Amino acid sequence: QVQLVESGGGLVQAGGSLRLSCAASGRTSSSYAMGWFRQAPGKEREFVAALSWSGVNAYYADSVKGRFTISRDNAKNTVYLQMNSLKPEDTAVYYCAAKFSGSYYPPYEYDYWGQGTQVTVSS
Repeated sequence: QVQLVESGGGLVQAGGSLRLSCAASGRTSSSYAMGWFRQAPGKEREFVAALSWSGVNAYYADSVKGRFTISRDNAKNTVYLQMNSLKPEDTAVYYCAAKFSGSYYPPYEYDYWGQGTQVTVSS
């Protein structure tokens, strides 16, 4: 079992920045990739970014490429999502997730999920 707890969400004006954190506990001795997803009201959960265990391979949704950066500190069992140049359409609940195998993009490939943190971007 892996427990994930997100933090760092909040209210920010358009053009601003936020950094989300996701702390993992439990089965952290295993190698797992991490992903960030988001879900806006009335919409399906969508892929935002993912990072391999080694941190070498990063993947981004086209909508956030160049604005968001995913990183991880395995010594702290923490993954981060730095979000810059935020737009109102980035408003959503952001979830971190962990997986041990499979593709990086579909939510169903992920084995463990955090409870989510709200990000609201005002225009």
